[in-house]
Amino acid sequence: MSIFNTILQKLGIERPAAPPAQAAPPAAAEKPMTFTPTAAFHPNQPAPAASTPPAPSMPAASAAPKPAPMAMVDVVSKLDKMASGSPGLDWKVSIVDMLKLLGMDSSLQARKELATELGCPPDLMGGDYSKMNVWLHQTVLQKIAENGGNIPPSLLHKA
Repeated sequence: MSIFNTILQKLGIERPAAPPAQAAPPAAAEKPMTFTPTAAFHPNQPAPAASTPPAPSMPAASAAPKPAPMAMVDVVSKLDKMASGSPGLDWKVSIVDMLKLLGMDSSLQARKELATELGCPPDLMGGDYSKMNVWLHQTVLQKIAENGGNIPPSLLHKA
């Protein structure tokens, strides 16, 4: 499981399952043409035309079912409640504190893996890791919001 999926799981956010692929309607069974003479066959007369039943009409293709809307998860309340038992951790400004509150590895290596998973620009991932941490915090909050978490707009601004 990816690090970000673990974050979502710990927050109680379930990613919506991909809708099942709708099976194509089965093709109408092709009946072989058969010849059933109704009159005596004479070699000098053309054979009567075989009758073929009309092709069954295909029902209009129905639209794929729409996935159910995601339920909004109160991430702010959950993280604030967790933080109340851990003074000094501020998940609203620190990715390290957020990961610690969730009981996850907050080491530099784990954060680098998460940053890589989420597509962090390479120039932010070396030397001064504070830039990577700021990017990572903003991106994690944004992606939590995209997956059904109620992150307030004030926390989603880009610094």
